[in-house]
Amino acid sequence: MPAFYGSAAVIHYEQTGDGPDIVWVGGGGTQGRDWQRFQTPDFDARWRSTVFDNRGIGRTLCDVPLPWPIEAFSADLAELVRGVCGGPVRLIGTSLGSAIVQQLAIDHPELVTCAIVMGTGAWSTGWGWDYQIAEIEFRQNGGRLDGLMGATHYASMLYPARALGDREMWPKLKALLLEWMDSGENEGSLVPQWDASLRFDQREQLASVRVPVHVIAFDEDVQAPPQDGEELAALVPGAELHLLKGMGHGSWYGHAHSEINSYLAGILARYP
Repeated sequence: MPAFYGSAAVIHYEQTGDGPDIVWVGGGGTQGRDWQRFQTPDFDARWRSTVFDNRGIGRTLCDVPLPWPIEAFSADLAELVRGVCGGPVRLIGTSLGSAIVQQLAIDHPELVTCAIVMGTGAWSTGWGWDYQIAEIEFRQNGGRLDGLMGATHYASMLYPARALGDREMWPKLKALLLEWMDSGENEGSLVPQWDASLRFDQREQLASVRVPVHVIAFDEDVQAPPQDGEELAALVPGAELHLLKGMGHGSWYGHAHSEINSYLAGILARYP
């Protein structure tokens, strides 16, 4: 992956395809290359895709002391878009990546043609807050989730019950998650990235957004329940809410990616 030297981070990125720019923004524990397994090959014939490692994961380097607020992640993204795309671009995010995209729409609307955010909300609250703080405290106290324990733990957070109970699909999902566990990337990135996801609150700022925003909620999403997406869409002027049935927080990765990709392409086609 080539490197872009930003003001606070050396960001490793990769571009494939040809056409109008899409920038894919990963969630906590997600590297840029993860989008290349199930997403970008479906888009490269029509769009140019940029994937990258957020600060705190993969090959991207950042020496700024923790904690890193969501605005810092968004500033990295803004510099990358200006530096390697020229902007404005179409942005697709998931989870923490969605919060980063939302902050970009608030702070740098000139860089956004449209924003598609999946599995997200306007802030962390309720069960989602407790889940994230529990994960962080577990690591700070020396805990670690590896191997099959980690795979099964995160599977229940990422996929709907019918996917987990599918005797043909589960071995495929397990293999993906075991590969993720073996990489160690989730463990290494969890505290610095999840802390930003835990503490962001954009509710007051979202009323200023004037770019097209599409909020995709999954009706079986445990980490970002559908009502979080509904609240977000209500706070952003003109935002469109899309509720996809039978999907969970990570269904874009190895579960219902073909269906989700088709849906994303339909939205993107509205912004040639």
